[in-house]
Amino acid sequence: MDRNDDIERCESIQTHSDILEKVTQDLPEDEILYDLAELFKIFGDSTRIKILYVLFESEMCVCDIAQLLGMTQSAISHQLRLLKQSKLIKYRREGKTVFYSLADGHVRTILGQGMDHLAE
Repeated sequence: MDRNDDIERCESIQTHSDILEKVTQDLPEDEILYDLAELFKIFGDSTRIKILYVLFESEMCVCDIAQLLGMTQSAISHQLRLLKQSKLIKYRREGKTVFYSLADGHVRTILGQGMDHLAE
């Protein structure tokens, strides 16, 4: 069996102009799609996913996250910086301690839907 047997081929040069026109109108600009791809890259690291999942459960400081995940504070701080730059987490100061949490409900939804998808 040829590995290309499963690929559907266009037998003619007939296009469906109504579909192409609609999709072309609805397709976001390249810059937006690039930004979306960059956002999903952030989710492509298991350490960052662990941190996001921890923050899904509770607001925490760097020390607590590091202890919970068995990592150094430096390693956690590095990942938190990337998550902040991507606007996935926010922070608040209480004295000298900084507490981190998920930025908004969108991040909760993304994580929750990802977990739901895996459970199917």
